[in-house]
Amino acid sequence: MDFNMDAVKEKFKKEGYKLTTQRRAILDVIVENQEKHLSPEEIYNIVKNNYPEIGIATVYRTLQLLEKLNIVYKLNFDDGYNRYELNISSNNHHHLICLKCGNITEVKLDLLEKLENEIEEENDFKIVDHNVKFFGYCADCQE
Repeated sequence: MDFNMDAVKEKFKKEGYKLTTQRRAILDVIVENQEKHLSPEEIYNIVKNNYPEIGIATVYRTLQLLEKLNIVYKLNFDDGYNRYELNISSNNHHHLICLKCGNITEVKLDLLEKLENEIEEENDFKIVDHNVKFFGYCADCQE
């Protein structure tokens, strides 16, 4: 997936915020680990390797700001943690969640487009997003 840091910098500037070193470090961790759907604590543990002075509260505040600016969005996989994903795709995707090991895999197919169109037409309703989670067991945990 393509991530445009210049667009992010412009968004920060337009909204009156600065992309500080700490905010940039947190965003870099999300970009570099985008397939992992990291929790704030996991982000913190990675960021503090290079920035040991950073606090967990800074990570939480930055995630809130990134969400407010529509750069990331918060996901909940019913495992007691919020996780974050870059908001860089206009296509919806779904997640496979292993009930044993907790592994999360993205499903790139969006098979609900036709269903969404039918729902919108039948109910005079404009759908802007949907979220589908499939729970089961990954290949490793099936053995």
